[in-house]
Amino acid sequence: MMADFPEILTNSRFYLELKLAGSQEPIDGYFMECQGFKTTQEVIEISEVTPQTWGKAGNANGRIVRTKIPGNITYSNIILRRGLTISMTMWNWLTAIQEGNWSEQRRDGSLVLYNQAAEEKFRLEFKNAWPSSYIISDVKADGSEHEIEEIEVVVEELKRVKVS
Repeated sequence: MMADFPEILTNSRFYLELKLAGSQEPIDGYFMECQGFKTTQEVIEISEVTPQTWGKAGNANGRIVRTKIPGNITYSNIILRRGLTISMTMWNWLTAIQEGNWSEQRRDGSLVLYNQAAEEKFRLEFKNAWPSSYIISDVKADGSEHEIEEIEVVVEELKRVKVS
């Protein structure tokens, strides 16, 4: 009898949804691509001199002991990409920040991965996010590619939460 193994999440079976706290939209965006799910714990190295004796003859005092402890946590910016839509949500959010209204525009929200059956499989919650850049891909009249909208979002906290 085989044990039940958790499902391995694959990119091709999922889509990503963005929901911002305080938004009037039911969903603020569906995205084809996301990068930047990174959290880093800084390392602080402390050196202490102990009264311990050491050396070949055992008569040297003051052995140095190094200890590494956790420091500040940092989160990378999240970059979201999708096909260009008529929605103005992302542009309006960026514009409000650029106009100096940043303190009211910092948003909490979540990034959710769903499978093809629209069942939630993975959720990341973020705090105090705001957009730092917005890009629309170059336009070519004779091209057949989709136009891509890209937004970079600064986050102060990123936390994975259990899906119920």
